Amino acid sequence: MTRKVGVLMGSSSDLPAMRGALEVLDGLEIPREVRVLSAHRTPEEAADYARTAAERGLGVLICGAGMAAHLAGVVASHSLLPVIGVPMGGSFMGMDAMLATAQMPPGVPVACVAVGGAGAKNAAWLAARILSLSDAELRGRLEAAREAMRAGVLAADAEVSASE
Repeated sequence: MTRKVGVLMGSSSDLPAMRGALEVLDGLEIPREVRVLSAHRTPEEAADYARTAAERGLGVLICGAGMAAHLAGVVASHSLLPVIGVPMGGSFMGMDAMLATAQMPPGVPVACVAVGGAGAKNAAWLAARILSLSDAELRGRLEAAREAMRAGVLAADAEVSASE
């Protein structure tokens, strides 16, 4: 059985960008739960969510947040599960959020992906790869997805090169 992925965001305004992660997880048939929890406005709830994640069957946590972007770090400080941070755009085109996500102190790692929607999608792909280390069925779905991407690029190449 594939473990679940927890998808958190600091604000409901992050949902449009985080939908990419949800679509990737759904496409790979990875169960998920989605929450809005803030490192600053609901710190107790965010910490409790992180502390209890493993016992609820989660295997990876994805956290999207902007500006100070402390959500992934707070979650990582309360859980031993892998945490993937998705910096959100806005102030300084998301650079402040990216730096806040990437600059974690030793011993409290957070993987950091690109800013916004593309980063959210890659966070889900990375979560799937992590979970596939102990899930052969998921590994097979990942291999099939990779082959579908390859076939799509080759079909586009054939179309473009035939028209030139």
